[in-house]
Amino acid sequence: MAITSLNTQQLYRRADLSRLGDTRSTRALEPLDDIIGQERAQSAVEFAMSIRDKGYNIFALGRSGLGKRTMMLRYLKRHKQQELELSDWCYVANFDEPRTPMVLQLPAGTGAQFKKEVEKTVQRLVKALPLAFDNEVYYRRADKLKTQLTQRQEATLAELAAEAKEKHVRLTISTDGDYQLMALDGEEPHTDESYAALPEAERNKFEENIRHLESRLRGIVRQLTEWEEEFSTKQQHHDEQVAREVLSHFFKPLKDDYRAIPEIRNYLTAMQKDMLSNLDIFLEQSEDQLGLAYASLEKKMPRRYQVNLLVTQEQPKFPVVVEENPTYHGLFGYVENATYRGTVFTDFSLIRPGSLHRANGGVLLMDAIKVLERPYVWDGLKRALRSRTLDLNSLEREVSLSGAVSLEPEPIPLDVKIVLFGDYQTYQLLQHYDPDFCELFRVTADFEDTMPRSAKVESLYARFISSIVHDNQLLHCDLSAIARIIEYSSRQAEDQTQLSLHSANVANLLRESHYCARSANARAIRAIHVEQALAQQEQRVSRLRDQLMLGFTQGTNLIDVKGKEVGQINALSVISTSDHQFGMPNRITASTSFGKGEVLDIEHKARLGGKIHSKGVWILSAFINSLLGKDKAIPLTTSLTFEQSYSGVDGDSASMAECCAILSAISGVPLRQDIAITGSMNQFGEAQPIGGVNEKIEGFFDVCMLKGRKQTQGVIIPVSNVNNLMLKKAVVDAVAKGKFHIWSVNHVTEALTILCDMDAGITDKPQQYPPHSVLGMATANLAALRDNDKEH
Repeated sequence: MAITSLNTQQLYRRADLSRLGDTRSTRALEPLDDIIGQERAQSAVEFAMSIRDKGYNIFALGRSGLGKRTMMLRYLKRHKQQELELSDWCYVANFDEPRTPMVLQLPAGTGAQFKKEVEKTVQRLVKALPLAFDNEVYYRRADKLKTQLTQRQEATLAELAAEAKEKHVRLTISTDGDYQLMALDGEEPHTDESYAALPEAERNKFEENIRHLESRLRGIVRQLTEWEEEFSTKQQHHDEQVAREVLSHFFKPLKDDYRAIPEIRNYLTAMQKDMLSNLDIFLEQSEDQLGLAYASLEKKMPRRYQVNLLVTQEQPKFPVVVEENPTYHGLFGYVENATYRGTVFTDFSLIRPGSLHRANGGVLLMDAIKVLERPYVWDGLKRALRSRTLDLNSLEREVSLSGAVSLEPEPIPLDVKIVLFGDYQTYQLLQHYDPDFCELFRVTADFEDTMPRSAKVESLYARFISSIVHDNQLLHCDLSAIARIIEYSSRQAEDQTQLSLHSANVANLLRESHYCARSANARAIRAIHVEQALAQQEQRVSRLRDQLMLGFTQGTNLIDVKGKEVGQINALSVISTSDHQFGMPNRITASTSFGKGEVLDIEHKARLGGKIHSKGVWILSAFINSLLGKDKAIPLTTSLTFEQSYSGVDGDSASMAECCAILSAISGVPLRQDIAITGSMNQFGEAQPIGGVNEKIEGFFDVCMLKGRKQTQGVIIPVSNVNNLMLKKAVVDAVAKGKFHIWSVNHVTEALTILCDMDAGITDKPQQYPPHSVLGMATANLAALRDNDKEH
């Protein structure tokens, strides 16, 4: 039965936009709000978001460019919690333990107002308290207390002075403030000479009186001190009474506003009590003494009474935070240090929030690789998720031996969903090496690479293209451009029946097509602009391909695309760089010599062949032995190699080519050099699919263009690869004109028939092959070798 080549409809599937009706461009297409083709991943996300228990965090799994983040953000934008309980979080001073700042939880949206009201109250007190102590009422009351003290002191001292005068002794006060008793000579104090001239009895009388008066004086001084303390106590009580009246006046409306929140009322009461104990902060006039108390990067007010608003939910919407740079401090927050006149200090007002604080009550999205790359971040994240608290500890203190004084803020309750974006390798490494990972990230959102292609899906894909156009404010695409982009997506998926879900590639192509259309002063993006953008993409990344193709032009890369040769065949391979892959033909040769039926894989012997390639050679060896050596050993050793291959060979996609080359060498039947072949095979000779089939066909087509065209040229591929064909226009056009051919085969013997222009010889009876077939001639050659071996 003749094997026919594929027709053009099998080589390229065009887009079917019939479902779009009268739509002529993306202008009339409603943008698609969902990411198509990711129902499995979206279902997993919805499941995780509906469970608030610990551990139901999400690992979004898939290759880069699938739109994982876009889908998550769009879903979360629409996501509505059944009971959205959000809070504002503040740090305030702990007046009992300054090193342990207190955290206050307020209803969402009220934190900023609370901070403003507290600051306003304190700033008013900064002015009101000094005024309360600087008025006539206060001064009169203070003067009255002072006058009462002075009168009591003066009366007591006057009584002692009168008693002393009766005994001719004067009570005086020195310039240093000390009390002195001096004997009098009339109205004047005795001089040393006059006192010495007194009779001894009189001197003794003076000394006795003075000792008595000094004893009285000491008691009076003690009494005066007690009166001073009593006055000070009364004055302090008076000051506190004045301050309490002022504080009560200002704090009462504030407490009334927050009477429903006991923690706020308790804090305001503690603040009021602390202000009474620290009135000097408000009344002291020395700038040097007050400098540190008032030192602030924001408003001029006592630092200890500020409110550090850490997180505020200005609108009652679900918090969604994307952390691009998940450092330890950026994630968990940190405590700053400030400097004032050479003094380094820190306090609760210098606590700064991290992404986890801002995402509390919502979702935090991060890249898994970035989280794992940053020191201490992964361990800190696991600790926070296990404890469900945000404990803001100094990283420097944890990782060093420093004993510097630092704060230990009160932990904040943590209720957050973590979404990590990562690839399969990262996911498997975390599963294998971190036992906590599966407990903390119980939900895997596995994103698809492709989706089934149909007319309905293509219409949805057109809306997806429209959403990219609208989001990026690009020129609108007409139907031809939409169809070409859909066909490009199918080529990216390497399957006619699938569409690629790598939205980043589609978005990039649209941007570049927009640039091409703009450069041409076009009003819309058309297919010609998409083709131009694709050509420019390929031109930018094809330096290596062009360099290798130059070798075929110059003859340094040996290959024939005409004629026939024994034991020589054109195989196809794919060369990949970081951003480009292309096909390249390779010559495979096989030679035979008398031996023991072995296939000598030169690539394997030279350690240039990979394990998969070696496996393919052993499989084809088993197949050849089943064809030609079932009863008797094959008396040949076959050497097999890739010509001009110096950098290693791996993969089994050349195993059909290698099998045909060996059978040609054994039978002596030449193989067509105008045909290249790609495909893997099993031990029964059945063709198996391979990757990169489009690039392989196009690579051989390009070499044929360089070496000289012939209408018989073509490529043989496995039947199972037909659905993968989305070939370039030049190849499809050549096939349509009969100037290039693509055959699909189910079995290696079908390929052998095409390559040899001769029946392979497979029959229902094992090893009974027609004499004028490839296998028949191979069997005859082997029989002659065996007979010759017996004669010798």
